[in-house]
Amino acid sequence: MNLFAMMETSGGAMQAERMRAEVVATNMANAETTQTPTGGAYRRQHVVFAANPGDPEFANSLSAAAGGGAFGASGSGALGVSGVGTLAAGSQPSLLTPLLPFNLGSTNQAAPGVHIAGVVEDTSAPLKRYDPANPEAGTDGYVSYPDINPLTEMVDLMGATRAYGLNSSAVQAEKGMVTSALEIAKS
Repeated sequence: MNLFAMMETSGGAMQAERMRAEVVATNMANAETTQTPTGGAYRRQHVVFAANPGDPEFANSLSAAAGGGAFGASGSGALGVSGVGTLAAGSQPSLLTPLLPFNLGSTNQAAPGVHIAGVVEDTSAPLKRYDPANPEAGTDGYVSYPDINPLTEMVDLMGATRAYGLNSSAVQAEKGMVTSALEIAKS
């Protein structure tokens, strides 16, 4: 793998982690949303990563690191998650624009590394809180709230931030190597 492909790998990972952080922020912003345009409480979103299909070497290394097959680049989606698709109605559609296999180079091939296979909706039942004075309360006096734990979301955000920072450091190191190689070539 050449240095520019390494930068594409890190750049693709940075874009994927940025999207993950945006989805976490959307989850946090909608933690108290009891009604969406489609009806019902907001549902937590999850980002699903997958290895780019154009890079079997990277997919095999992910599979080996996971103890075999957990991160396959098969059509079923990463980690065996089915239903990988787009954001659910009522979510921010602006988050859909980065969904692709990332193409950071001048070729039409996907960059090596990972991409976002999709954003899936959590299927857990909403939390019920007794609040008969709330206009959105049912006949039993309970209001449905999203099943979003701020602590879990903050851990996800910290993980995305840390992974983004590590990939940024890798890009900086790779730029230093390229600069050093050019300096050596000059002399």
